[in-house]
Amino acid sequence: MYAGPRRHPTRLIPALIAAGTLLTACGPGADGPKADEPAAKVTVTPAAGTTSAKLGSEISVRADGGKLTSVEVEDDKGGKVAGRLAGDGVSWKSDGKVRPQTTYTVRTKTKSSKGKESSATSKFTTERADKVNKLTNTPGGGQTVGTGMPISILFDHPVAKDSRAEIEKALKVTTQPKVEGAWGWVKDYSGKDRIDWRPKDYWPTGTKVSVKGALSGIDSGDDGGWFARDYNFGFRIGADHKAVIDVPAHQLTMYENGRSVGTITGSAGSPQDPTRGGVHTVRSKNAAETMDSATIGHGSEWMLDSKWVTHLTASGTFLHSAPWNKSLGVVNNSHGCFGMSTSDAKKVYDFLSIGSTVEVKGTTNTNKTDVGNGLEVWQENWQQWQQRSALGH
Repeated sequence: MYAGPRRHPTRLIPALIAAGTLLTACGPGADGPKADEPAAKVTVTPAAGTTSAKLGSEISVRADGGKLTSVEVEDDKGGKVAGRLAGDGVSWKSDGKVRPQTTYTVRTKTKSSKGKESSATSKFTTERADKVNKLTNTPGGGQTVGTGMPISILFDHPVAKDSRAEIEKALKVTTQPKVEGAWGWVKDYSGKDRIDWRPKDYWPTGTKVSVKGALSGIDSGDDGGWFARDYNFGFRIGADHKAVIDVPAHQLTMYENGRSVGTITGSAGSPQDPTRGGVHTVRSKNAAETMDSATIGHGSEWMLDSKWVTHLTASGTFLHSAPWNKSLGVVNNSHGCFGMSTSDAKKVYDFLSIGSTVEVKGTTNTNKTDVGNGLEVWQENWQQWQQRSALGH
């Protein structure tokens, strides 16, 4: 019987070889990572295990023999440390500096030049600061304030002149809508160092303001010490309420959005104690207060109870009720304040918010009010104000 052509078994060999080749291509090939290939070497600075890393240091990470695919840095309070990965993927650097007496954990992931992936964890602790500087911000977070309100930051300890530029650079103001403004260094009436940010012109109503201070790890000088934390606060600009005092006319006029909404009479400072001129900013208010002559250099001449007190300068220029004054609206006879009837003082108190401005016109007082004597940033024009920056505007 004819069985047909015989198939030689060797004809299967090329097919098997081809199949074997295909199977091999599915597994680790010559170009894939091998188990014994080295991972990328990661170097963290400050070094792992350090217990007294130098203050003022940045955190840096570098990969040799590969690239960084992830860098996460966390402090011992769970705070994330921001940083930037270089374009080549080889290095990472923190945006800020380490703060005192803090433990940092650095977690990295890398891929070697051969494609091998690996991860590592590093920890270090910074040294203790002999002195820590803190700040108090005005306005407080979440407040709604008037259109003349500056951002005012008061430091607990002195700030050295050669530290001011770095500190100023670390303070960022963001506004919606965008508003032009600048920082300026001020000596507060208390004698402490202060830095204020004021807009070029008055704030638009409704502006949202955010302030961030990346101050951790910055040295404020031998007498001031180190900053140990960052700051973040925001506030909002409220209604456009202003007042103008016409000293010769014995009048205070209230304005809303530039339109007069009421005029009241009162008494400004006498020729011997004329009211300070220029544009003042309402810094605080008290519903009731005792007027003590000793606080403004008049010894024990008087001690009077007043209501609805609106504070302008730190040295004692106020708007307040003066029920004891029988010459309101007729004679300027106060010691520098603007006195009114109790009912009128309440109207002014209710109308003006913290941060509203009060302009005094027609006074015989020619003394310039220092910017630090309250929130007196409007005593200077824009060009004068810019000269207070440590960045050389």
